[in-house]
Amino acid sequence: MAASPALEAPETVDRQGRRWFYRHPLVIRVAHWINAAVLLVLLMSGLQIFNAHPALYWGAVSTFDTPAFAITSEPGGDGRNRGVVTIGAHRFDTTGVLGLSRAGGTEAERAFPSWATLPSDQDLATGRRWHFLFAWFLVLNGALYLLYGLFSGQLRRRLIPDGDQIRDFGGSVKEHLLLRFPEGEEAKRYNVIQKLTYLVVVLGLLPAMVLAGLAMSPGVDAAWPWLPELFGGRQSARSVHFIAAGLIVLFVVVHVLLVVVSGLANNMRGMITGWFSLGRPGTETAR
Repeated sequence: MAASPALEAPETVDRQGRRWFYRHPLVIRVAHWINAAVLLVLLMSGLQIFNAHPALYWGAVSTFDTPAFAITSEPGGDGRNRGVVTIGAHRFDTTGVLGLSRAGGTEAERAFPSWATLPSDQDLATGRRWHFLFAWFLVLNGALYLLYGLFSGQLRRRLIPDGDQIRDFGGSVKEHLLLRFPEGEEAKRYNVIQKLTYLVVVLGLLPAMVLAGLAMSPGVDAAWPWLPELFGGRQSARSVHFIAAGLIVLFVVVHVLLVVVSGLANNMRGMITGWFSLGRPGTETAR
């Protein structure tokens, strides 16, 4: 590639006639990979914390007899323990995964299995230290991303759909369901579904998760009593924190699957080097 990267998304053509588009500036790429690592640590340490009391409630206090959500274990009809997930009035047998898992040939009564938590052993204090440390990394990295995106114009280009994209929202949904992705010139910008999804995650789910996490802190509650009240109580904030984290995990899973099916090599190259291949003129493809 002959052109050097710049913030204004330049294009170049290599000796084979392939068109290249500088899609992801350096700050965006660094923030993306930091976020991926930080969210993984937060998820695993968060599950460690949840294991200390694997139940969720609504309101200001815990209603131990009627949790909104719980992962427990109990004796089954055959006398053996089984894992149980309770959601409202509904109960599901999740033996072997949630509530009762197997590790090293032995059964362990814990909400989430050891391979999913950080640390793997039951250690609430260490899990909390990991969680709080990386929560700061998430906030600082997110602030850097937002400031850079705001002043460079990247935030507008990446999160706000253009008028023609909004008008063709139904067509974009259909193309996604058929696993057909933008090609050529259209591949230079995120499509409307990507933009709206990223908008919800960046300006909705992530801030809600952080604020709900702060609302669970006794020190923060003392200084800002309005914060837990914003969520309807400290236990509601804990539930919101857990739900937001779950939705972010769902987003990551779908995101990774779409990266794979729309062209793993090209997408990974774009997020590592910044350069995204549009193919040869007349045969451009996002894949």
